[in-house]
Amino acid sequence: MCGRYVSTRSPQDLAGLFQVAGWNPEQLVEPSWNVAPTDDVWAVLERPGRESGVLERQLRALRWGLVPSWAKSLNTGAKMINARVETVHEKPAYRRAFAKRRCLLPADGFYEWQTVPATATAKARKQPYFISPADGQVMAMAGLYEFWRDPAVAGDEDPAAWWTTCTVITTEATDSAGRIHSRMPLAISPADYEAWLDPAHQDPDELRALLGTPAHGDLDARAVTTAVNNVRNNGPQLLDNAPGPDTEA
Repeated sequence: MCGRYVSTRSPQDLAGLFQVAGWNPEQLVEPSWNVAPTDDVWAVLERPGRESGVLERQLRALRWGLVPSWAKSLNTGAKMINARVETVHEKPAYRRAFAKRRCLLPADGFYEWQTVPATATAKARKQPYFISPADGQVMAMAGLYEFWRDPAVAGDEDPAAWWTTCTVITTEATDSAGRIHSRMPLAISPADYEAWLDPAHQDPDELRALLGTPAHGDLDARAVTTAVNNVRNNGPQLLDNAPGPDTEA
């Protein structure tokens, strides 16, 4: 699965990388070295402009953890941070979004954990690894988004009535990620951004064909400090190399 990731690029940088014309300056997502479920994250998607009605590529802040439109509670999203590529087109929670509400979730890389067995002098522990494109380029994780109406809010015009949430599509892990964990996020190649984001493109077989490669280019995996294990910790120091086996974590 993908349960934490790193996303530190500014909206200005992301707009250039993904050819986004602009974004709502009232939406703010701070750089994060420890993105966790239910956090706000940047997403690239295509929707008609509110005033023009013309399809446009947008940069939006979404809540990580997809909440289906029929869900009774926003809390449902905490359990739906990932969608498996093998079944995403047919699962009730995801199939409508897969058909016409697809997005890209920019990331510097993601974290996975590997169990380190106990020794005579140390307990078993979970060692985090940071997995990222070896060339340092942005990882455009394949995602879906959905709209959810909060029944506790009276009027549709109240912004608090609507939530936009998202999920990361995952696949079997390959390359360096495969030795750490069995699953990993899928990434969309820049050549396929347009086809993936276009809401009019709804052929399930063609869409699934875009999801055949876990990440363009090679992946690098390296052990990092166990400080990332606590979601309250944040900052570039989380990417520091893990201490050696004879050093306290």
